[in-house]
Amino acid sequence: MESIYFGTATPRGVVSPDEWAAFVNDTVTPAFPEGLTSWQASGQWRKQNAAIEHEDSHILQLIHEGNAVKNTAIQRLISIYKQRFEQEAVMRVRSGACLSFPQ
Repeated sequence: MESIYFGTATPRGVVSPDEWAAFVNDTVTPAFPEGLTSWQASGQWRKQNAAIEHEDSHILQLIHEGNAVKNTAIQRLISIYKQRFEQEAVMRVRSGACLSFPQ
């Protein structure tokens, strides 16, 4: 399971809801067609220059097999987001999970 934190502050303003939706539809969904969960959050982090940055973010949660293909896909998502929205960093949190769909 992965939780990926995408900040929204950019040098030119903020990532708009339409820009986020386009990123999810055009980049995330093709890589993870089996499904995903996304929600908005507010947080802070320390930038490379040691300044504390307060900003809104989008959290993307993906549950997957944890294989090399999915790992590469996640690295690609992060790289695209950083480049497209001029981000210094994107936080990725990996953890184990037990998945079931009780009937």
